[in-house]
Amino acid sequence: MTLHARGKVRDLYEVEGKLLFVATDRISAFDYVLATGIPEKGRVLTQLSIFWFDFLKDTVKSHLITANVDEYPAQLQKYATQLRGRSMLVTKAKMFDVECVARGYLSGSGWKEYQQTGAVCGIKLPPGLKESDKLPEPIFTPATKAVSGHDENISFEEMIKHTGQDAAIQLRDLTLGIYKKAADYAAGLGIIIADTKFEFGETAQGLVLADEVLTPDSSRFWPADKYQPGRAQESYDKQFVRDYLESIRWNKQPPAPSLPEEVARKTSEKYIQAYKVLAGRELPTG
Repeated sequence: MTLHARGKVRDLYEVEGKLLFVATDRISAFDYVLATGIPEKGRVLTQLSIFWFDFLKDTVKSHLITANVDEYPAQLQKYATQLRGRSMLVTKAKMFDVECVARGYLSGSGWKEYQQTGAVCGIKLPPGLKESDKLPEPIFTPATKAVSGHDENISFEEMIKHTGQDAAIQLRDLTLGIYKKAADYAAGLGIIIADTKFEFGETAQGLVLADEVLTPDSSRFWPADKYQPGRAQESYDKQFVRDYLESIRWNKQPPAPSLPEEVARKTSEKYIQAYKVLAGRELPTG
């Protein structure tokens, strides 16, 4: 197959003018792919994205054509066992070169920036907020896409330079609208979506939501019954991996370390649990 691109987690292939997205079990932390994969992670990312694409279909179109391997082109059928459950055939899109981030809570890089400036991406916030506090209302905090290394937060004014004003306004409003709809749904199931990032592209049919959507890799999912402002939160995402790497005092330089089997297993369980709670069904076995 013709490799189109390879990210930290996904491999993309050219197929008859379309793209095949394959989600591996690779996991990255602190901008490096670790030596140990997380069992079933690729399936969770794919299946959860498919769930959200369907959930949001009345709000925004997606790039998804099909995730049914039996409907893939003939040249892919010999790879069916590898692809089933962890791949999507999608429309090619001209991607906007910004990450569209929505934050409903103060955490991560937003919390660090707030401590230094009292603002996040140029948006002034009330004084005296604690880590993990719920914001008065969700905010849009775009970031530049980094090919390697960490994405960098930018102001809305800076985003306009990348996309143009009309597109920036459309992407901002769409990002906040999607976030609010998804956050309200998740809240009813006992999950707080603290923040998330989206990617959008343009096709002949118009603007589409692309890549992965509202997964533990692109979002912070917190169990609502354990939420307590003023500290970092328990989560369904890869925070468990980050905490382990901090505990062994890795210098965050290559080579990235391996994970103990127990850490990989517990992280896998968190990903699968997030899918089961949000999608309301067991993870497909392939």
